[in-house]
Amino acid sequence: MDSIPAPTLRITLKEHAQKKVAQEETMSETQKHATRNGFITIIGTYLIWGLLPLYFVVMAPAGPIEIVVARVVFSLIFCALLLPLVRATADFRRTLRNRRIMLVLTAASILICANWLIYVVATTTGHTIDVSLGYFINPLVSVVLGVIFLQERLRPAQWVSVAISCIAVLMMSLIYGQVPWTGLGVAFTFGIYGLLKARIAHEVSPIVSLSLETLILAPFGVIALFVLDAQGQMTLFSEGAGHFWLLASTGVVTVVPLMLFAAATKALPLSVIGMVQYLGPTIQFVLAITVLHEHMSPDKVLGLGLIWVALIIFTVDALRASRSYRASALSDPETGMIPLVQAENVQAEDVQILLEEQDQTQRSENK
Repeated sequence: MDSIPAPTLRITLKEHAQKKVAQEETMSETQKHATRNGFITIIGTYLIWGLLPLYFVVMAPAGPIEIVVARVVFSLIFCALLLPLVRATADFRRTLRNRRIMLVLTAASILICANWLIYVVATTTGHTIDVSLGYFINPLVSVVLGVIFLQERLRPAQWVSVAISCIAVLMMSLIYGQVPWTGLGVAFTFGIYGLLKARIAHEVSPIVSLSLETLILAPFGVIALFVLDAQGQMTLFSEGAGHFWLLASTGVVTVVPLMLFAAATKALPLSVIGMVQYLGPTIQFVLAITVLHEHMSPDKVLGLGLIWVALIIFTVDALRASRSYRASALSDPETGMIPLVQAENVQAEDVQILLEEQDQTQRSENK
């Protein structure tokens, strides 16, 4: 293909940019309605995720292991009912026969099970603040994993955010005399889970992925229920119908927010989702202080304060340079976290798009 003269390229790029602006200005009422619904949906999603600590607390006398097992088993049952409705049964069977994807999902299922267990143990034993700490730093952990394993690029301000977060964790460890393992456990199990899922994100839909992950975990869950029953610790059938249906509802509470989030990501800009993602841990933090009456030690006040400063720098920098940002490859509709990383030069991308369009036009004319 012949190269385009520089003056012509500049004029055409200008027209290309004007066309993009015109398309944005002529957004239809249907699109505005979809955006409004997307915003309502994403807020509802993070409200559900933020209120989960309270939800798990009211499941007493069920213990953490029983709650996690119930979440696995009833999520699988709910997914099995949904697969035919969303016409994903064929994709489920195809993925089940793919050894590579199943190996990745097996590792992912172990990580998400560990994440759920840490989460439930923490929220039912008075450590919800530590959980919120983990989810506050999770986007920062995710971008660092992206840099290490996916060769993604960060802006200097984002490196500053990561450094401040590391200092916060170190200070909490020195002042309290103990590493905040709960928060780090939540952040890293979720972050590595997202890293694994990034490898198959374009091959497996969220509902199929969750179905297979819970299918992998289900046999171990059933064994755990038998062990709990033998030890007299299972409450699923012994505390009345209300308690049974409360545990059974974990399937709906797990799957529905994932579906809502996946729908919202199709209707909203990533910059909006990147801001709203902090609503979940914020609600968890407020619940811990006001409803669950957890104590805020000085090290946690100082540590969370530094992490909030880091998040403000991280988010403001992303918003100021939103045109040159893209979603990290670690972004996943199942994690609800959308870390933003530096993209290549946007003008270069526009040139590439333009060249591809003109190449296609010339091929059509040659035909």
